[in-house]
Amino acid sequence: MGTASRLLLLLLHNLLLLLLPPPPGAFGFVPSLDSDFTFTLPAGRKECFFQPMRQGASLEVEYQVLDGAGLDVDFYLESPKGEILVFHQRKSDGVHTVETEDGDYMFCFDNTFSTLSEKVIFFELVLDNMGEGEQEDWKKYITGTDMLDMKLEDILESINNVKARLSKSLQIQTLLRAFEARDRNIQESNFDRVNFWSLVNLGVMVVVSAVQVYMLKSLFEDKRKSRT
Repeated sequence: MGTASRLLLLLLHNLLLLLLPPPPGAFGFVPSLDSDFTFTLPAGRKECFFQPMRQGASLEVEYQVLDGAGLDVDFYLESPKGEILVFHQRKSDGVHTVETEDGDYMFCFDNTFSTLSEKVIFFELVLDNMGEGEQEDWKKYITGTDMLDMKLEDILESINNVKARLSKSLQIQTLLRAFEARDRNIQESNFDRVNFWSLVNLGVMVVVSAVQVYMLKSLFEDKRKSRT
């Protein structure tokens, strides 16, 4: 069978798969879920979040402090058994990945050490292998593909690779936006400080100039009293 015939057979086979209604679990892709969230953490407060996980999955937490005095926050990650897996004090950003078990994982951001400044915090969750147990179910529905140069396993692997790279690209773009937001907040804060101290220096210069004029004027005044 020639190359053109095999390619035509492969295209017809894929078209049939697309046209026929797939049975439950017929197609299995490696599940990878990600989400991000930005919130304001008031001074003297602590916020905790919970994420249910399954055995053998992977949890990645990345956070950044976008705005607030010091750009720092306390962070810790707790397992379903109550064990502290990660604990960082006064950090501006961090990335942590853990292999998980069944249960709810808790991660908290603590700003109780600050009495005046609130913090704007961005964090992203990346969940891998959340449904890997059902990945092989689709194989029992696919038969008659041994004659093809490219098997459906290869197609599935290629699709998973593309999906993983697209997810990574979206994650990087989200992090770059977070970096941009933090840099913009820093620049705006520096701009306000420069304007404030410029006004202070201007006021000092005006006061000093007025004092110098008054002192020079007082030196040339004739304080002797004229007698009649």
